[in-house]
Amino acid sequence: MSSSEAISPKNEQSHSQSKKKEKMLVKTFKRLLKNKLAVFGLIIIFVQVIMAVFASWFAGYGPGEQDLVNSELGIGSEGHWLGTDNYGRDVWTRLVFGARISLLVGVSSVALGLVGGVLLGLMSGYYKKLDGPIMRFVDLLFAFPGILLAMLIIAMLGTSLVNVVIAISIWSIPTCARIVRGSVLSAKKEEYILAMRSLGASNMRIIFKHILPNCTAPIIVFATMRMATAILSTAALSFLGLGAQPPTPEWGAMIAAGQDYMYSSPHLTIVPGIAIMLVVFAFNVVGDGLRDALDPNMNLDT
Repeated sequence: MSSSEAISPKNEQSHSQSKKKEKMLVKTFKRLLKNKLAVFGLIIIFVQVIMAVFASWFAGYGPGEQDLVNSELGIGSEGHWLGTDNYGRDVWTRLVFGARISLLVGVSSVALGLVGGVLLGLMSGYYKKLDGPIMRFVDLLFAFPGILLAMLIIAMLGTSLVNVVIAISIWSIPTCARIVRGSVLSAKKEEYILAMRSLGASNMRIIFKHILPNCTAPIIVFATMRMATAILSTAALSFLGLGAQPPTPEWGAMIAAGQDYMYSSPHLTIVPGIAIMLVVFAFNVVGDGLRDALDPNMNLDT
């Protein structure tokens, strides 16, 4: 009984902390739902995820299935409601499978960029000796325009979707590192961090258990908005011939393949272009909504 009585206050404290976190999450979600544009963006993202996961269910044909007899059919054609391309491939099918590629490349590149950026930002913000060298490395990456940096990396590694993921992730590192560094610099001055140091807590424990959780809000916002940049960059690189190669059903590659048929079959470029526009718009407005919802200085009346 004595051991359980000694443990119970700790359990109560941890239970109260988890309840506080749940309440904060509920309030954040409610604030996000008040943003109509963010809700609209969430719906678009949800549709893209469903299309990507169940692409084979939504598509009536294979993404590379050709029917030269029925090539360049217009929108609303029987059996091909978004028409066909110059090889007779169903545009809707390729659009659905293209959603899978865009989402996969976007998530992979942003995740890798977050790993590198968060680690560099944490080390730079916490250790003064590492701050100078890490920030000079970040400044070096910032010296190159993002798309040119990605093109340079792909030129060295070769053209493939895997190398596109690597290029975009490296491109994402400097911005993420700067954001995390700023959050760490402000968090490590808090009194509870000084108290943890005086109690003998190790640096790794302080960094990953106490400082990193306080950096999650800007990291989440950055990751959401970076998804839009990653998808747009993937399409741009594929359009230039540096990403997905034919016959891969990627949106940027579809636009590149359809540009020679702008007058006879404009839907070959317009349809994937609209898809890119909607998804990029969705991630941007959701990122804006999350920034407002996670900002403690916003919506103080809720």
